[in-house]
Amino acid sequence: MWLQILSLQPNFEAMKFYNLLIKYRFPVSIVVLALAVLVNVLSGFWPAFLLYLVGVVLLASHFFFGPMRLIQQYMESGDMDGAEKILNSIKYPSLLYKPIRSVYFTLRGNVAMMKQDYDGAEIMMKKGLDLGMPMKEAEGASLLQMGMLSMQKNDLKKAESYIRSAISKGLPDKENQAAAYLQMCSIMMTKREFRAAKDFFRKTKALKPTTPQIVDQIKQIEKYITRMPG
Repeated sequence: MWLQILSLQPNFEAMKFYNLLIKYRFPVSIVVLALAVLVNVLSGFWPAFLLYLVGVVLLASHFFFGPMRLIQQYMESGDMDGAEKILNSIKYPSLLYKPIRSVYFTLRGNVAMMKQDYDGAEIMMKKGLDLGMPMKEAEGASLLQMGMLSMQKNDLKKAESYIRSAISKGLPDKENQAAAYLQMCSIMMTKREFRAAKDFFRKTKALKPTTPQIVDQIKQIEKYITRMPG
């Protein structure tokens, strides 16, 4: 056991160092570039070349990649305030590398959604979708969230369009798939298309989701869906 922990320790320490570097990358780049200028004045360009290179790489990565990696730990722990603080530290999102900019706007949308700012969430998530997602599954998940946003705003037509697109694009796991089918079941019930509602309900149950919210919704719908015609 201890051997396993020790073997993992260098990786942990390296990750910890990398996160610290990301956090303080901008001031470090300024210090390194200032040292490069000093060495250049005192000893010439070539002795300062490596410092210039390191400083420029750090500065460029700060603006092109941002501190997005640091958000992961906050998202996993459900600390949306911490995640928002990191997002707010990005002053020039238009400079971010396109796939990372897409993730930035999607996360902005997630934070707004958690705060029940549905209009703001929709604007941000649309920006993310317009930029294109790195993976099809990520695009599907964003479309599903857009569908749920539309349902919160009682725009069922738009919600159905988004969720159908999400299912078509593909979703990352069975929990997301179950959520999509369950939302479609709810929409079909509202539209009184009972046969379609039952079909989507069967698909939801077949996935055997474990998310408490989805399980609870299944139990609620199951009480009366069998009584529906079709």
